[in-house]
Amino acid sequence: MKAEEILSRTDHTILKAFTAWDDIVKLCEEAIEFKTASVCIPPCYIKRVHGKYGEKINICTVVGFPLGYSVAQAKLAETRQALADGANEIDMVVNITDVKNGDFDKVQEEISLLKKEVGDKILKVIIETCYLTETEKIKLCKCVTDGGADYIKTSTGFGTAGAQPEDIELFKAHIGPNVKIKAAGGMSTKKDHIRFVELGAHRLGSSKAVSLFGNKG
Repeated sequence: MKAEEILSRTDHTILKAFTAWDDIVKLCEEAIEFKTASVCIPPCYIKRVHGKYGEKINICTVVGFPLGYSVAQAKLAETRQALADGANEIDMVVNITDVKNGDFDKVQEEISLLKKEVGDKILKVIIETCYLTETEKIKLCKCVTDGGADYIKTSTGFGTAGAQPEDIELFKAHIGPNVKIKAAGGMSTKKDHIRFVELGAHRLGSSKAVSLFGNKG
């Protein structure tokens, strides 16, 4: 698999709490040079990045991140502001407390609420697989599908584990035909990145893909 294919599927990511502007500029310059799918950045930097780079760069950000248990109206406000500031893609975290309480109708309603706000832009739903049972994952595949989201995403990268191959296989068996898959977290080698694409991930959330595939191809 060519380096260019991996990079074109990568949301080049930096979401650390101590991310500085110089880090963001480096990320964006790399994304432009190596033609990554997007940059995934903290919401507070969206407006500044959009002002500096305009349409040269596709901006992705996170909502309800990383724990997911903020109320739906707070996530809606975050989403609305992110779009106004220049984001094209929103990666939201589901309310895992709702999942654990079995309130899957509530989970789906929240996804639908944010997708309505996002409109024709992209909504990815992070379900944080490391905290879930197989049954919960399957039910969330239905929530993501019926909620109208564009992607189901494995992980925040801040949980106890990142993407797992078996979860990609599970998603493929249970998501609807209009839902794509994003694998994120725990990919540290070229082999990891290639494997998840070969398994069926349409996007990769990675802070390492450029260093692995960019300079050395």
